[in-house]
Amino acid sequence: MRRVIFESEHEQFRDSVRRFMQTEVGPNADRWRAAGMVDRETYLKAGAQGLLCLFGEERFGGAGIEDFRFDQIVIEENMRHGDIGFYINLHSDLVAPYIHKLGNEEQKARFMPGVISGETILAVAMTEPSTGSDLAGMKTRAVKRGDHWMLNGAKTYISNGILGDVVVVAARTDPDRPHGISLFLVERGMAGFERGRKLDKMGLKSQDTAELFFNDVQVPQANLLGEAGQGFKYLAQMLAQERLVAAIGFIATAQTAFDLTLTYVKERRAFGKPIGAFQNTRFKMAQMRAELDMAQTWVDQCVLLLNSGELTAEDASAAKLLTSELEARVMDTCVQFHGGAGYMEEYRISRMYTDARISRIFAGTSEIMLEIIGRGLGLDERKMN
Repeated sequence: MRRVIFESEHEQFRDSVRRFMQTEVGPNADRWRAAGMVDRETYLKAGAQGLLCLFGEERFGGAGIEDFRFDQIVIEENMRHGDIGFYINLHSDLVAPYIHKLGNEEQKARFMPGVISGETILAVAMTEPSTGSDLAGMKTRAVKRGDHWMLNGAKTYISNGILGDVVVVAARTDPDRPHGISLFLVERGMAGFERGRKLDKMGLKSQDTAELFFNDVQVPQANLLGEAGQGFKYLAQMLAQERLVAAIGFIATAQTAFDLTLTYVKERRAFGKPIGAFQNTRFKMAQMRAELDMAQTWVDQCVLLLNSGELTAEDASAAKLLTSELEARVMDTCVQFHGGAGYMEEYRISRMYTDARISRIFAGTSEIMLEIIGRGLGLDERKMN
């Protein structure tokens, strides 16, 4: 189905982004997977191309573009022609907005120029070894000591954990309140801030995921992001966009897998004819085509709602739920249609299959998405008893 949300300037921008991904990102994917990490220089190149933090203020080197359709295009083209492990979406669309929206003038002037240029790579640290997504059970602590905060604790499964120069760290600052959390900007080189293992994952091999440790890290008061004790509220405010960013990526990778498979079933022959000519193949490809169009339309509408400030937590959760579940079904069917080749690491569809397994887990599991949607319907046991 023809998508109707984009205008001519979006399509021109897409052409330039596609060229960048095809020349600077895609050709390096194999090497990055072997190394387990993306080159830092790629962020610098993306910054020079104007692809990082499109919303960034012009005084800091940004384009000042608040239209999220442009960000959507960057995510889509990276998934199609770049590499899923190049976490430009995490840097630009998930972490940088914390500084852009919550940072004071001094913080924005100090950090945003490097963030926009790609010199400063970002990460966010919420998940802990024993609590997972349960922020109320967070054990990392920060205690106020004069003009600084003493930070202690550990985080795990942190994307950009090795490359990250500035990490937005969530820590408990009020032990008497389950949601008494604050956010801190922890910088590379701070005494007591240590990286643990670069974790070996099922998929996303080129994306560096790591453990982080904070041992009496003295975080200056100037690195407190927003107000103390308001971190849980800030995290909740950002989650709708985070889940929409995820949904954009999921539907883009599912569409890419479909395109690869459509080409394959037209060329691969069995019993004297292309396997795409068999009714089972034809019907399943048709079903996927219809479902992909339906989900893409939903995601596009969510982007427009985000632009107008109307995207709800429930809508974003539904987008994340539906696209991640659809991506899983599409990947499984596409691997099946590739036959034995689909199980071989040298085929992109095999790598995409393992990459996609995390989609139903991170940014909130499918089960959590169902809880959010259900509570939005008024089906909340805390309020129904």
